[in-house]
Amino acid sequence: MSGFLDTVESGPKPEFWYGLPYGYLQLDLRPTPEGIQEVARQLAALPEDVRDRADQVFRLYSVVLTLLRSQDVMGCALGMHPDESGEPTLSVLTVSTVPTSGAHPEAVLLQMLGDGGTGPDDGIVPVELPVGTGYVWETVRTTVAPTAPPEGQDEPAEGTVWQGTVGIPVPRTSSIITVQLVTPSLELADDYRGVLLGVARTVTFADPAAPAAAEARGATGPFSGSGSGTEEGNPFG
Repeated sequence: MSGFLDTVESGPKPEFWYGLPYGYLQLDLRPTPEGIQEVARQLAALPEDVRDRADQVFRLYSVVLTLLRSQDVMGCALGMHPDESGEPTLSVLTVSTVPTSGAHPEAVLLQMLGDGGTGPDDGIVPVELPVGTGYVWETVRTTVAPTAPPEGQDEPAEGTVWQGTVGIPVPRTSSIITVQLVTPSLELADDYRGVLLGVARTVTFADPAAPAAAEARGATGPFSGSGSGTEEGNPFG
């Protein structure tokens, strides 16, 4: 789970961009009925040995769409990576914005997280990012899990998941960018925490496609496949 595959715009009129790690597929949050039918047709044509796994991913996609349509999510990607035994592990990466209605976004963020202090003992860790100070927190809870529901079940599957979040206050737009990663693979939390921080470090307000930004970034920038940050320092100690 290292390196970045592509640059992702945050919306039709993007105010920021971020890097998409290898192993993650950007989801279409507004697919057309024709597009869904085409995916179903392609699934039916797959070899039998991979059809079941692809069908699970497709059903997970449907669950994720239902959950995210009611939220102000700017982008969502589904990740699939092999664990130590070669079995696939699933995760969902979402990037969203939270407006603060003119209030200072950092104050709003800290108020949302509670009145405690910041630091490893308080569960909220400041981390310096290229765009400014972000705040990292994580939790383990029972919720809708990024796994496909059992065959014949329409309701989303529930389970215990690790959820990591980076909140980035943006004073100039009075908003908070949130980068969140959820996985049922609790034993891989350290790895996924590194991926989460790696994505947060790629957030930028400069269009990576612009000539000036590309020249300044050079050949080793965050969108050139230079690494996801999984080997960088862990703010949780």
